[in-house]
Amino acid sequence: MNKIERMLQELCPEGVEYKKLGEVCGKVKNIKWKDIEEGRIFSYIDLTSVDTLTHSINGTITISKGNAPSRAQQIVEENDILFGTTRPTLMRYCIIPKQYNEQICSTGYCVLRPNSKLVLNRFVYHIISSQNFELYVGKHQQGAGYPSITDQKIFDFEIPVPPLPIQEEIVRILDHFTELTAELQAELQARQEQYEYYRNKLLTFDAGSVTWMKMNEIAEIGTGNSNRQDAIADGAYPFFVRSKNVFNSNTYEFDEEAVIIPGEGGIGDIFHYVKGKYALHQRVYRIHLLNDKVSARFLYYYMSSQFKEFIMKKAVSATVTSIRKPMIEKFEIPIIPLTEQQRIVSILDKFESLVNDLFQGLPAEIAAVQEQYEYYRNKLLTFKRIA
Repeated sequence: MNKIERMLQELCPEGVEYKKLGEVCGKVKNIKWKDIEEGRIFSYIDLTSVDTLTHSINGTITISKGNAPSRAQQIVEENDILFGTTRPTLMRYCIIPKQYNEQICSTGYCVLRPNSKLVLNRFVYHIISSQNFELYVGKHQQGAGYPSITDQKIFDFEIPVPPLPIQEEIVRILDHFTELTAELQAELQARQEQYEYYRNKLLTFDAGSVTWMKMNEIAEIGTGNSNRQDAIADGAYPFFVRSKNVFNSNTYEFDEEAVIIPGEGGIGDIFHYVKGKYALHQRVYRIHLLNDKVSARFLYYYMSSQFKEFIMKKAVSATVTSIRKPMIEKFEIPIIPLTEQQRIVSILDKFESLVNDLFQGLPAEIAAVQEQYEYYRNKLLTFKRIA
């Protein structure tokens, strides 16, 4: 019998009471902008402020009485829990840290303020992250194009309320996993930055030190024929679409080595390398080399490093929403010896495995810890309901 089982037997042998979130969380106040003095400023937490991966606030904007958005209404306090009710299955949630005490958040968040006499805020946080809550949110969201869930539906969700000592022990165990995940993610971020630094350093050449050729001189540039968006679970071939995701298909259009980039969305940020059979969306470009002056793997890394800057210089506005074939054709590639290309590729392959490979390195460690966390969270947050 483990510690929690002993505590349950001692403190609540008949089971655990369940309560709605609205019964264990207090209400928050809205700011009255008309009563705020001129010149007073606040940090504003909008829907883009909370990271869906780290579940932390990654940036705010400064607002005052004169420029506050209409949704800047809710006054938050340290240890409040935010849950994004717009597109709720994105699971955008976080705990308010001390630095944002008495600041403002969007009405796009449901603010949960746990009553510390009944529930610990970290206990509620782990429940909010659970699969049961995610399924509940998915079931009760409304609207197809821009789904949302009401605050009242969030407050109606029932949670177990074991005695506080049991909550403390559960939080201690689960926090161990979340802290380890955060440490690994911070290390991964540092390695990604290191990787990008060395990649850019290795792939920056003086204009006069190498020969340059335009893309249309060394490659065939084309698109796919399919406008399908469906993923086929048992498909045998990768299907590249207009996002970083790669689906599966039961048919293929091409059989070659190529670099794949989207024609719209993720411009300059999404690159794929493929060797073999694959299918391609009609708004995605394939770059297939026609000679042996440049290796496809080298081109993949070079474009990852330099193409975005090239595209931004060609842009007529601050953002680029789509690219066309003539733009890609004008992109210049350095022609260096194949042995040097292979050396650079070998170095960058090792870096990429460390930061991007889901089957080894840090991504694999993070996935393993997350899997452990989910297992123990689901196990520890399941209680016998009191009769």
